[in-house]
Amino acid sequence: MKIVVIGGTGLIGSKTVARLRAKGHDVLAASPNSGVNTITGEGLAEALTGCDVVLDLANSPSFEDKAVLEFFETAGHNLLAAEAKAGVKHHIALSIVGTERLPESGYMRAKLVQEKLIKASPIPYTIVHSTQFFEFLQGIADEATVGTVARLSPAFFQPIASDDVADAMADVVLCRPLNGTIEIAGPERAPMNEIVARYLKASNDPRTVEADVHARYFGTKLNDQSLVPGDGARLGKIGFEEWFRQSRQPK
Repeated sequence: MKIVVIGGTGLIGSKTVARLRAKGHDVLAASPNSGVNTITGEGLAEALTGCDVVLDLANSPSFEDKAVLEFFETAGHNLLAAEAKAGVKHHIALSIVGTERLPESGYMRAKLVQEKLIKASPIPYTIVHSTQFFEFLQGIADEATVGTVARLSPAFFQPIASDDVADAMADVVLCRPLNGTIEIAGPERAPMNEIVARYLKASNDPRTVEADVHARYFGTKLNDQSLVPGDGARLGKIGFEEWFRQSRQPK
């Protein structure tokens, strides 16, 4: 089976590509650096020739509202049109738990546009909604910090390790299209401020964390349902302690 992974050199992409190649599949890790550009359309037709499955893991280089919307809208149109011409049998996209619940977030609105394009396409699809990755706890802390204090929402949070995400994506690639959405999440649920505080303490970061129900998460307010999955989600195996230990091992 030929599989094209858009964004195949990124955090999730590189791990997923490795898993699929280890299973003996013909996998192309596609990115602008490899001559495949979903924004300009460069290299798409050639990359998708004979392709069975496309896994879209690409992310916008900018999180500014207008830029991120243009990225997902343009890339989505170009990729799906090229897939239709190539006869691709399964389109898979990685999206975010809570996309439809956080309309104040420009990024979430853009991801929702991407999902609507996928659902309107004639190509069979599976959309995977993931919770936030452990690897972005540092960025969450930095975004929330003023001086030496990070003010974060106490809303429930259930981050997942990138290795668990890659395992899930590789499994979905080898399954039939659902023409629907599945959810994946980490094994532990706790208030966001508590999880980030654990991370900073483990990292010997001197910052303190304060719970603030009015704190915004990249522009949007949260409640206990905003960023956690519903019943039936696939849960990862790697909890915070194991992830943190692995992340500190020499690569």
